[in-house]
Amino acid sequence: MNARVLARTGRGHARRAANGSVAEGAARAGLTARGVIYLLVGILALRIAFGSGDRQADRGGALAELSDRPFGAVLLWALGAGLAGMALWRLSEALFGVTGKDGRTARKRLPAAARCVFYAFVAYSVLAFAAGAGGSGSSDRQSRDVTARVMEMPVGRWLVGAAGAAIVVAGVVIGVQALRRTYRKKLKLAGMDHRARLLVDVTGVGGGTARGIVFAAAGAFAVRAAVDYAPDRAKGLDDTLRSFADTSLGPWLLACVAAGLVLFGVFSFALARWRRV
Repeated sequence: MNARVLARTGRGHARRAANGSVAEGAARAGLTARGVIYLLVGILALRIAFGSGDRQADRGGALAELSDRPFGAVLLWALGAGLAGMALWRLSEALFGVTGKDGRTARKRLPAAARCVFYAFVAYSVLAFAAGAGGSGSSDRQSRDVTARVMEMPVGRWLVGAAGAAIVVAGVVIGVQALRRTYRKKLKLAGMDHRARLLVDVTGVGGGTARGIVFAAAGAFAVRAAVDYAPDRAKGLDDTLRSFADTSLGPWLLACVAAGLVLFGVFSFALARWRRV
């Protein structure tokens, strides 16, 4: 009897270990893929800031840039697979809980479910692009089209305004968390030397702050679109980034934000290496 119990227990441990390994592999592949996209978007935005960019600084532009590289088709399929892995990782967190304190609470699992849906959509768009179906169009056009459709609903104007305000809050939270270096709670700090920690802090603070600024700006444009009842005022990632060049600081502000997105791409690579999953 004891032998049977021990056998079942052993099989259970082995199954959990296997599932954990799959989730960890999916997470690290997904973080790497996210890093590639942010890195490319940042580079495209830097080109725009310095007057040499002819592609949109968004996911569609990043995929087009990648497709022009040697073995571009292979890279696109790998990127899509990595993002699918990110979606699966977030799904496992939603179903079984998140790493860390209170990881099984609804407060932690519901955001994981939302991230799963988001990354599943992104993975689909990338894989569709890789398959030659277009997949990922202009973020600016998509933003305006979605805003216009929602505003046609009875309370659409309020929904757009609420969504925009939520994105602004999310951007502020992302920026504050980056400045407070809360990401350290999820890192394997014991396995990192001084240089690795410095790399993570520079890229995490700089990249996270820039990402938060972009989120907050995009949300603010959505709120303005709702207030003015003008869907065309909503902006996607490319138009949001270009708007930084229209400020009194000119292209230099765009260059700083773009450099921050590049840093966030590197930060995602660092998370793929040292994050606890």
